[in-house]
Amino acid sequence: MKSTGKWSLVFVIMALLLAACGGGNNAAPSSGASAEKVKLSVWHNFAGDDLRAKAVRGLIDQFKLDHPEIELDAQAIPVDGYRQRLSTVAAANEMPDVFFVYSGSQSSELYKAGLLQPITQLAKENPEWKENFLPGAFSAFSFEENEIFSAPMGMSATSFLYYNTKLFEENGVKVPTTWDELMSVIQVFNDKGITPIALGNKAPWVAQSTIIGSLADRVTGTEWFKKAAAQNGASFTDPEFISALGYFKQLVDAKAFQEGANSIDNTQAEQYFIQGNAAMMVSGSWTLTNLAGSATEEQINLIDVTVLPSIPGGKGESNTISGGPGAGMALSKNTTGATKDAALKLIYALSGPEAQKAIAGSNSMVMYSMELDETKVSSLYYKAFNLIKTVGVTPVYDAYLSAEGAEAVNNGLQELMMGGTPEDVAKKIQDAQARSVK
Repeated sequence: MKSTGKWSLVFVIMALLLAACGGGNNAAPSSGASAEKVKLSVWHNFAGDDLRAKAVRGLIDQFKLDHPEIELDAQAIPVDGYRQRLSTVAAANEMPDVFFVYSGSQSSELYKAGLLQPITQLAKENPEWKENFLPGAFSAFSFEENEIFSAPMGMSATSFLYYNTKLFEENGVKVPTTWDELMSVIQVFNDKGITPIALGNKAPWVAQSTIIGSLADRVTGTEWFKKAAAQNGASFTDPEFISALGYFKQLVDAKAFQEGANSIDNTQAEQYFIQGNAAMMVSGSWTLTNLAGSATEEQINLIDVTVLPSIPGGKGESNTISGGPGAGMALSKNTTGATKDAALKLIYALSGPEAQKAIAGSNSMVMYSMELDETKVSSLYYKAFNLIKTVGVTPVYDAYLSAEGAEAVNNGLQELMMGGTPEDVAKKIQDAQARSVK
């Protein structure tokens, strides 16, 4: 009996131990335990020290603080190398969950490659947010009916005509509204030893994005350009486009730009202009941000902004700038489940109402309706913000052309500045675009 009692006690103890082990597996986590974080990756090109880049990075940092349940891997890639980095991972179908994408050809190509998925859910959940975007804000990001694939974080306005009011007043000239007036103003400033128009075209996209798109649209009209870009009913060797290149050549021949314009970059040109060495500069909304961060208030107050002059007999509208929804955050096709939910939260955090205010507050143009506090932005930005409300918007060339076609325009304008002819340049552009659109 003693032996039986002994083994009974052992069995009881073992049973209790097994029960304890089993109970440990099924028990709920203690209040101190934390669930595994959702991992989310995002790429963007806001790597610089300009106010807009700092504002967007600030939004990302705030998102991290607001969402401790999300482990965010954010990579800021410099602008010059961003397109190539994105193209490389796109070719391998290894996109980050969320990534900065330009409107037009870049986002269209990624869509055609099956690398994007819609973010329409955000618009449905936040109808008031969607309705506050300006007309056309989603057009470049809508590749399927009733579906949108990004929300613009800003407006790419590329052809403001900035001018130094002091230099104009001191030299007795008025702001040009016609081509003949512009050529006359250029002559006056050259005679006075003042550079008429600052240009930094070392990176050759500058002349294309800031001058030729808007200038050519005044000559050819928008519909002609869209047909030529699609190679459907128009060609870049058509007389109207050769004429548009001819107007650019007129600027070159009239010595509108400072010597060495192809050897200095856009930032150097901005500084050349703001220091009073040039009377005018044709540039985009990024200049508003750059000058707000680098120029003195006294310098800023001397600058005003308008549109390029009209072209005699042109088929396009005159009171316009080139631009549109510049870029936004896109969602990878491969992102699903909890990671997709986190990605949508991030996209809204970077393009929602508070984000639009923050980006506008950095003196960057937005396509979003809001009350702007004049005291929180530069006087120049406030002028440009109000000008945008009164003008039409025409296409930026490289947003519609293929990469090869856009490069041909960029190189062609440099060629014109070095003595090339409009006819030769037009043929190279046409050949490049035709090869790409087959």
